[in-house]
Amino acid sequence: MSTLLLNLILTLIWVALTGQFAFENFAFGFAIAYLLLWLTQRPEESYSYFRKIRQVLGFAIFALWQIVQANLQVAYMVLRPGHQIQPGVIAIPLDARTDEEITLLANLITLTPGTLSLDVSSDRLVLYVHTMHIGESPDRFRKKIKEGFERRVLEVLR
Repeated sequence: MSTLLLNLILTLIWVALTGQFAFENFAFGFAIAYLLLWLTQRPEESYSYFRKIRQVLGFAIFALWQIVQANLQVAYMVLRPGHQIQPGVIAIPLDARTDEEITLLANLITLTPGTLSLDVSSDRLVLYVHTMHIGESPDRFRKKIKEGFERRVLEVLR
């Protein structure tokens, strides 16, 4: 039986035993089941499930933090009088190859205020992104996307 399925079964047992069918109780039960499975695993078992769960949680926290930061930056740019906004379109070379990787990356960029994924080249090697403020260097923006969102998307999906 896969570890994820076992984790979900234990979580559902927790929810049924407590009789509280709320998201918070489900999340708490999932965390308890995860901890229980982690503590009882055999040394020869694969640790990939436990590593993947940590990567997914880290990715979610990173994405939420990026969205919060971008919201604050956009609000600052809009509310600050005399601020010069420098919009532009930047080509970002992709290491992502599958439809799922490219779609998730493009959607995360679009969800971040101040940026919008426009198009993917026909050979799927370049993603074109519109940004509200290029700043000092397009290379810095590219690096931020490549080392931030794209790296984490590839970690979670590969």
